[in-house]
Amino acid sequence: MPNYDAHVLSGIVTYPVAVLIGFLLKVYLKVPLELTSTAMILGYAFYVLGSDLPDLDHPDALIHRGSKPIVSVAVGSALYVWATGWVNLSPEWVSVVVAWVIGAVGALVGWYAFTWLMPHHRGIVHSLLFAAVYGLLAFLLVEYGLKMKAGEALYTGLSAFLGYTLHLTLDGSLKLV
Repeated sequence: MPNYDAHVLSGIVTYPVAVLIGFLLKVYLKVPLELTSTAMILGYAFYVLGSDLPDLDHPDALIHRGSKPIVSVAVGSALYVWATGWVNLSPEWVSVVVAWVIGAVGALVGWYAFTWLMPHHRGIVHSLLFAAVYGLLAFLLVEYGLKMKAGEALYTGLSAFLGYTLHLTLDGSLKLV
């Protein structure tokens, strides 16, 4: 089975195929994709990330180990923001410190929950269902988060799906669920 370098380098060098597929869908099937430079650059990022993302469920994978602290910090920061509305101590700096203690505890829980909640390796995360979920999340992030045009978001979501599917193909593990 391919390793991290093989998956990511495959994503880096095969992205022109995703661009070709996008143009073919747009020109010949009239799919309303917009392949602007920004959409193609975002598509490249999501494609390459997707080329290794299915290994998120493997505790020794680089993507798992790299994502774990990001998720922990996101959980801790969100809890800090939530706690600032609830903790009201005097002097004010005590409230800030207590809110960060709550955030840090949440981040610690998030650290362990991240691995605990992951399904077993090559389970449901290694499926076309999750490729579609990843593509949908990329679409939603680009259209509603970045406020880009629907056609640009559609192309980015397609690129994300194709990058994820590349990983599954390299693993020889194309399954629906």
